[in-house]
Amino acid sequence: MLQENKHWSSGRWQVKEGSADEVIQRWREFLTWTKEAHQGFLGARLIRDLRNPTSFVSFATWQDLDSMRAWQGDPEFKERFDAAYVLCEDMQSSGYETVVDI
Repeated sequence: MLQENKHWSSGRWQVKEGSADEVIQRWREFLTWTKEAHQGFLGARLIRDLRNPTSFVSFATWQDLDSMRAWQGDPEFKERFDAAYVLCEDMQSSGYETVVDI
C-alpha cells in the first residue's frame, strides 16, 4: 500500500475514554464507504498508540490530489466522517504529499 503513492490524507484521533472500539468500527465503515465510492482511493490504515490506547493515527493514500479533494468534497463525507469524529476529544487532519521516499 505504501509504495509509489504520492498523496495522503492523515488524522490524529484522540478518542474519548471508553469509545475506542466504537471509533474503530465507525472509522472502518467510513473508509469502506470511501473505497466503494471513490475510485482514486488506494488504501488506508488506522494505527493505535501502544502507550495511549485512546490515541490513533490514520493514513489514507490516493491516486492523485484531485481524487483526495473529490472525496473531501463529497456531500456524504461530513456525515460519514462525523460518525467517528463525535466520539473524539480532539481530531486533527490534513492532506500530505510525499517529498522523499527511501
